[in-house]
Amino acid sequence: MLALSGLSAHYGAVEVLRGLSLEVRAGEAVALLGRNGAGKSTLAQALFNLGPRIGGGVRVMGQDVAGWPTHRIARLGMALVPQGRGLFPSLTVAENLRLATLRSPRGAWTLERVFAVFPRLAERRAASSSALSGGERQLLAIGRALLTQPRLLVLDEPSEGLAPLAAEEIILGHVARLAAEGLTVLLAEQNLPLALRLCPRAVVLAGRGIVFDGASEALRADHSLVREHLGV
Repeated sequence: MLALSGLSAHYGAVEVLRGLSLEVRAGEAVALLGRNGAGKSTLAQALFNLGPRIGGGVRVMGQDVAGWPTHRIARLGMALVPQGRGLFPSLTVAENLRLATLRSPRGAWTLERVFAVFPRLAERRAASSSALSGGERQLLAIGRALLTQPRLLVLDEPSEGLAPLAAEEIILGHVARLAAEGLTVLLAEQNLPLALRLCPRAVVLAGRGIVFDGASEALRADHSLVREHLGV
């Protein structure tokens, strides 16, 4: 589904990632973990050729996408739920969702299915997205991503700014259900307990590269690694 080989990422002269190699297989739920500044969001953006200048190999669905524009990468079947949600505040819930269907309204995910899966969005369909709670805005961002018919969903810090109960409902409720239905998930997250409960596999970023890639249970049991690289 996704294969990175020797990936580097820079903002100007500042190198954030170096020599990073990672594979994500179809149907996996993978937690991407690390302290603030470790490069989680940089990696999420680099997958879509957004933000940082990147080098190395990036393959999506078996295709080498290095240098591709963002929209071509997305059309292969990869969707990003960005940090901060990236909604249009002056548009309603329904209008934000319809924007994702402008190119291809057909597919497994329809507006009606999003409203059925996220009934709170159906209740608030006429409300401006700026009037939503943090949890509702996160659901809207996920619903919009699903309407692009992804096979791989990348979520960048979905629990950021949410109350603990809302974060748990979204990650262990809605995202977990999507993963159980076979959607491949790459979750960049600061909330270690939530991420490890959702994802059987964990990847830890530190020092511009990967310092751990393995079973979430093994990471949970490695207290020294968790203290050193995740500060928990």
